[in-house]
Amino acid sequence: MADKKLIANNKKAFHDYFIEEQLEVGIELFGTEVKSVRAGKCSIKEAYIDARTGELIIYGMNISPYEKGNIFNKDPLRDKRLLAHKKEIQKLQGKLTQKGYTLLPLEVYLTHGRVKLLIGLGKGKKLYDKRESIARKDMRRETEREFKVRNL
Repeated sequence: MADKKLIANNKKAFHDYFIEEQLEVGIELFGTEVKSVRAGKCSIKEAYIDARTGELIIYGMNISPYEKGNIFNKDPLRDKRLLAHKKEIQKLQGKLTQKGYTLLPLEVYLTHGRVKLLIGLGKGKKLYDKRESIARKDMRRETEREFKVRNL
């Protein structure tokens, strides 16, 4: 996708969870929030998603107040509704009833003038899984470094 401008991503989600499924959803935002997201003032590091009420709602997503927004600014940490088809929400609800699964925000980006959120269905990693993935990354980095030195 050439028309995708990344605003925020959640690298920690990939470190702490095995991401099994991904889904692109919209976010219900107000005018000044959209302007703030376009300016890059958005954070999803502490955010999580709940789907128990038949709706997808993201908690803890921080959208900083727009500087020129005065009285129209909303609370930066307010709960925001996510926009998805009913069947997709029901499918995610079914997966969340299984033990160990959670919904995580992975990326916030602009595409075709709309703010989109990539969410992932994740299963928590154990400590030894995290160590294994770190070792794998280090090994890959080392081989790339050796390859670069050999080809100079």
